[in-house]
Amino acid sequence: MCSSSDDISTIGDGTWWGCWDYGKIRRVNYFLKNFPAYKSNFQNTVLADAWMGEAHFIRAYCYFAMVKRYGGVPILREPQEYVGDIESLKVPRDTEKACYDFIAEDLDEAFRLLPDNEEILGKGRATKYAALALKSRATLFEGTFRKYHNLGDWEEMLQQSAAASLELIQKGGFSLYKTGSTPYRDLFARLDAPAEEIILGRRYSTELSILHNSQCNSMAGNQRVSFTKRFVDHYLMADGSRYTDKPGHEKNEFVAEVTGRDPRLSQTILTPGYVQKGTTKEMINTLSKYTLTGYQYIKYVMEPKYDQSNKSPMYFPLFRLAEVYLNYAEAKAELGTLTQDDLDISVNLLRDRVGMEDAHIDMDEANANPDPYLMADVTGYPNVTKSAMTGVILEIRRERTVELCLEGFRLFDIIRWKEGKQLTNEYHGVYFPGEGKYDLNGDGKMETAIYKDQAPSGLGLTKYKLGVDFFLTNDTEGYMWPHKDVKRTWNEERDYLWPIPTEERVLNHNLTQNPGWEDGLSY
Repeated sequence: MCSSSDDISTIGDGTWWGCWDYGKIRRVNYFLKNFPAYKSNFQNTVLADAWMGEAHFIRAYCYFAMVKRYGGVPILREPQEYVGDIESLKVPRDTEKACYDFIAEDLDEAFRLLPDNEEILGKGRATKYAALALKSRATLFEGTFRKYHNLGDWEEMLQQSAAASLELIQKGGFSLYKTGSTPYRDLFARLDAPAEEIILGRRYSTELSILHNSQCNSMAGNQRVSFTKRFVDHYLMADGSRYTDKPGHEKNEFVAEVTGRDPRLSQTILTPGYVQKGTTKEMINTLSKYTLTGYQYIKYVMEPKYDQSNKSPMYFPLFRLAEVYLNYAEAKAELGTLTQDDLDISVNLLRDRVGMEDAHIDMDEANANPDPYLMADVTGYPNVTKSAMTGVILEIRRERTVELCLEGFRLFDIIRWKEGKQLTNEYHGVYFPGEGKYDLNGDGKMETAIYKDQAPSGLGLTKYKLGVDFFLTNDTEGYMWPHKDVKRTWNEERDYLWPIPTEERVLNHNLTQNPGWEDGLSY
């Protein structure tokens, strides 16, 4: 995305629980400490256990949101109480490894206590499979973070991720949503979470005025959220061949660029033939009106009545089976234990869903011929492990980028893979060979014009003035270039962790600051 990463959406990554918020953890700890004394009063012991399990799940969720940002934080198993000694409340940070062990411990307990379906706690509440999904995610993050940041002791976490993922795949009873001719698009354009794939979803409601802006961000130009060309280049051709292997692909115009690609591309961004749900008229790419790069997203877009700010009641997927498939394959690949059968029960099913049954990842072929585009310094992942599994790791990263876009993963994937410098690259969009008239929906009619000095004549043209409406990389030719004058920096020794909030360090002198961050405090 044209933001702090290729695609940015933090709605599902734990930010609802805050980044440094021990108030919520205290409430969970208070419940866990005091509820057992009342549990014997409940005739429905299954419900009582479920509440306890949900508390362990929420505590793990909160800690994961903090630890992936800050590294090690204080582990509090019980609510702190002031008994006359304020200094005893100022606990130091625990190690990052200890925090992840604590998260895994909580999730194991949550799995033991939670029900295996939503009937006990209700829709939108955690089940034992949500606990497995979070364990799959958290241990993959820590295992790969430790591996790529040379912290050592990473194998155990990846083994836990693979084991949790496989148990969910084999025993959870979930399957991919495949209804209709555009199942990927439709999965993210409906009010209710489809039970077959969504393990846990956040619910919204028009009646309760609990709504969000995901649709407005696309269809009303709110924030002009945009994909980058680097992101679009990740998509394969529909036959499984690599788009970036095609001679001259760098200078393909929009229609040629998006034609014949992985069907998820046209189910994620506005391409020729797109008709918004609830309408009958094809929409044409409007370039800079709703986007900064010419790549306008349509994921999460339903009927026009939801186009306004804070009007979308669509559920949001917090955990879905597709992610677990990707976690499983990545953990096994990074461990060096991945097999073709592993791919066939996970990632390759994602391609089957969109009609790419003949475009499966072949592990031997991928490893024998790693994609040079995905290994390159600017467009790829130059820090990827150089091993016999390099090619398939890159293909799994491609699949993760495509499948999970706009679901809150990308920034933290870049962080755990130690690819932060990618955030300093220029963000480019759609390519134009020069001034003139263009057909952006492939119907043979020129409906769009770009110019620098003299606007072209013609009825029905949407005209864009270069240097005013948007820039191109080479003045009158090149890629759309948002943030032309923005220079980004990345400090490899500092920026993979957030700074510990200064106000927390003022309150607790035992909290050390993360390396490289200066907050003016001398302790």
